[in-house]
Amino acid sequence: MAITSKESIIDYSLRNLGHPVIQINVDYHQCEDRLEEALQYFAERHFDGVERAYFKYQLTQTDIDNGYVNTSTLGPTNGPGGDGPTGNDILSIVKLFQFGMFSSVDMFDIRYQLALTDYFGINRGLGGSPSMGLASYDTAKRYIKLIQDFFQPEKAITFSKVTNRVHIVGRKADMVVGQYIVLEAFVLLDPEKYTEIYNDRLLKKYLTALIKRQWGANMAKYDGVQLPGGITLKGAAIYQEAQVELQAIELEMLTAYELPVDFMVG
Repeated sequence: MAITSKESIIDYSLRNLGHPVIQINVDYHQCEDRLEEALQYFAERHFDGVERAYFKYQLTQTDIDNGYVNTSTLGPTNGPGGDGPTGNDILSIVKLFQFGMFSSVDMFDIRYQLALTDYFGINRGLGGSPSMGLASYDTAKRYIKLIQDFFQPEKAITFSKVTNRVHIVGRKADMVVGQYIVLEAFVLLDPEKYTEIYNDRLLKKYLTALIKRQWGANMAKYDGVQLPGGITLKGAAIYQEAQVELQAIELEMLTAYELPVDFMVG
């Protein structure tokens, strides 16, 4: 049976630990706390916990004076009133798309002229002229990009999820009131909206191990106490077992499911 809610994944983890055959000495609120912890780690380390999103924003005079944009005002990505991610869901911002004079795309700009005169002659040549195929076309495009980057380089940005501010590094003169900017970001996926997250194999294993560790921590104060019937409580042993399980799951998450780090060029 598919797990599609907070309650069902907690019940699944408790059953995995032996409930109701074995009494699991963990409060339900503690289970909810461990679930929040598991979801946070899942979002930060698993590629299915986030998605790429693009936010369009129109600059105001306040933004220009401050030198930053408050990301909590962004979105939703699918338009006003939509149910898409908003700026409050942003985990990281990876790029600010170039804006300004060189970023405008006109129907008859240099790229249009290049395609008009060269595209159909890439493999045959035009007017009997020799053709270098895609090599010449690629070289010309790279040269245009070099000129663009030289006269109007991409703006550097800094962002912290704690402050919810994306700072644009550059001259204020380059920013104009009413100008649109586009931010590329990774946003958290809401498990209440996309309930398939709860059924993820690693998330279920991770939550079970977290609850097991909480169980061990709760019982550690009674470690060594002997119950009627000769049973001895071993909370510390349960805690250590859970710790080893958590380390194995986190290693699998990091090596097999985390998004690769982007290469730095230049």
